[in-house]
Amino acid sequence: MLYLHDVWVNWFEGEENSYNICHFHEWRKEDGIELLDQVPLIKVTSPLYHYIENDLSELPQSLLDDVHQKAFLRKNHERIQLDYCFLVTDGFGILAVDTIGYTIPIRKSRLIPRQEQLVYEMVENHPVQEYEWIHHGYEKEYHILSPSPALMKGLTRKERQLKQLLFMALDQLYTSKNTAEIRYWYTEWSPSKYHYIQSLEFEEAWKELFEEINKGWTSKHLQLCENLIKGQPFFEKLWEMEVGDRPSML
Repeated sequence: MLYLHDVWVNWFEGEENSYNICHFHEWRKEDGIELLDQVPLIKVTSPLYHYIENDLSELPQSLLDDVHQKAFLRKNHERIQLDYCFLVTDGFGILAVDTIGYTIPIRKSRLIPRQEQLVYEMVENHPVQEYEWIHHGYEKEYHILSPSPALMKGLTRKERQLKQLLFMALDQLYTSKNTAEIRYWYTEWSPSKYHYIQSLEFEEAWKELFEEINKGWTSKHLQLCENLIKGQPFFEKLWEMEVGDRPSML
């Protein structure tokens, strides 16, 4: 068993999409960085690595058995044993995982570049550990609350978070089924289409608006997001976390 020592991790909890497990250059000073005193390192096949990185499903029991209580967290000069914590790589990507006692990869983190390089050197000539695992063979389904990586490509951490907030607000609009409201917001997005939008039924207007906003991220997206979430405390709190102030009341 390979081990790495003094590993800095920045846990992202409950993430099933790899774009939300931020790389080191996107870590923030307010993130809760932890130090792993010791953590086992496993080289696996690429399909298993991507399954762990992009899912919240059961880990192979034999993998869990291999890493059981072999990792330690260093906190306030204490050495705390962790049940199922490990580093996993396929030789191309690297991920730290902590199940917090469960059998699914609840918490995930990237590594700092220096330690990533060390991992690549350690596993370069190391054999892949084969594990039996249930792969259902299905294509992962993405939806408005779990957007496709293609919709997040090229965006910064802040832009990804705000885009997901915009999608959450749009999803809430969908549940309201309010035709006048969706026409209003579509017109806000695309004023030149006013007369056309007035002829659309709810489903058509919502679908067309979503199709128009789901690519990229611009100041226009930011403005729509800010206006959509006004007066909704939960959404406003998420906005504050990214932008630093409440949506302005125009």
